[in-house]
Amino acid sequence: MDFVTWLFDTRAGVAAIFIGGIVLCLLIAFILERRTKRMYFDHPKGDGEDDGIFSGIFGDDEEE
Repeated sequence: MDFVTWLFDTRAGVAAIFIGGIVLCLLIAFILERRTKRMYFDHPKGDGEDDGIFSGIFGDDEEE
């Protein structure tokens, strides 16, 4: 069986595409969040800002 046929014609292949897309999006979000945090490391936090979805991974940078 050809890989492309398996990928698009079976439920397992379609599930692999779906799960792979989710993992790819999470990886891209993680990388962009890390780059943004490095770029704006000295940015003062405002009242309405939340920590973001990956704040637990990078630790709390509260300087109060």
